[in-house]
Order: sequence, then structure tokens, then C-alpha cells
Amino acid sequence: MPLFDTAFRNDLRTLLLWRRDVRRFRPDPLPEGLLDELLELATLAPSVGLSQPWRFVLVEDEGRRALVRRSFERANAEALAGEAPERAALHARLKLAGLDAAPCQIAVFADAQTRQGHGLGRRTMPETLAYSAVLAIHTLWLAARAAGIGLGWVSILEPREVSRALDVPESWLFIGYLCLGFPEAEHETPELEREGWESRREARSTILRR
Repeated sequence: MPLFDTAFRNDLRTLLLWRRDVRRFRPDPLPEGLLDELLELATLAPSVGLSQPWRFVLVEDEGRRALVRRSFERANAEALAGEAPERAALHARLKLAGLDAAPCQIAVFADAQTRQGHGLGRRTMPETLAYSAVLAIHTLWLAARAAGIGLGWVSILEPREVSRALDVPESWLFIGYLCLGFPEAEHETPELEREGWESRREARSTILRR
């Protein structure tokens, strides 16, 4: 087993601190082959029963991208309508999608009917398939950040509409829609903190002992 020394652990902490949900992208394309490299690293994520249920759909067709964009607009309008006025004003100022500029767009699904893994670990907790796909997204997020690439997770979408727009099997569970590209700017503090939307809690406030 390799030795992960103090310098490496410090670098890992720095990587985690600088992981960001990027909303503003430059339109520059990713270097040739980098996306394939990042997706290969994402597939090293842990998965229940080694099921590897993640399915990455590279959304390149402009017509399909437009359908996803319209889904975002509908869902975003509903979200704004349901918020308190002061929150809605702040929400409206935040650019919650990189759908207009990000050169790469990826929809991530979990194949709920995959036979890989032989069902191990899923009998009592079938949702672990979705958790596994989320772990792949997080692995991709860190790999992208390490390569200087920003990733934004667009969660304000209609899952059924996205699945329909991308023409995927009915058994695939929509997990998330990702935008990748070079960030417009780098900030040490996350945007939601800078804009006063929310503050990060200390770790000790999330830990219980029994």
C-alpha cells in the first residue's frame, strides 16, 4: 500500500476546501481527452456490491440541451414562487445554472435494474444504488477540481422531463445534471456563503455520540 504522507494529506485537505459548486463558466473547451480521463477516475468510486450502477450521458445535442434548459426554467420559477420575498430576491440574483456557457454537460443516472453486484447490500436498502452514483459524482468533482476544471450540479430540474429529453431506459433513476468547464473566477469562499444564503456549520455540530 502506498504511503500517504503529511504533504499528501495536506494537499488532499486543500483540494476538499477548494471544491466548489461552479455556476459561472468560460466557454473554452476542455483539453482533448481530459473528459474521458475524468470519467475514468469517477468509475473508481465505491459502489454497493461493486454494482457500478452509474450511467453518464454526455449531453451534446443542442436540441436536448434546450429541453433541459426549459425544464430548469420551469423548476426554477416554481422554486422562486415558493420562497419568502427576501430569499426569492437573493435566489434570483444567483446564477443557478451553468447551462448557457459550460462546454460539457453530463446527466448522471443509476441503473436500478443492473445485475452487476448480484444484489449484494441492496435487499434492505435499495437506495444504495443511488448513493453509489452520488459517490461517483463526488469522485468526478474532486478529480475535476484537481485538474483545474469546475463542476456545477444543477439540482433544480424535473427528473421525468430530463429522462424523457435524453431518451434513457425507464429503469434509470435520474441522479443529477452536471456542468463542467473552466470557472470564470476562483474564490476561496463558496458563492452561497459570499452571498449570505447560508453559512457552513462546524463539524462538531453534526456529530452525536450514543
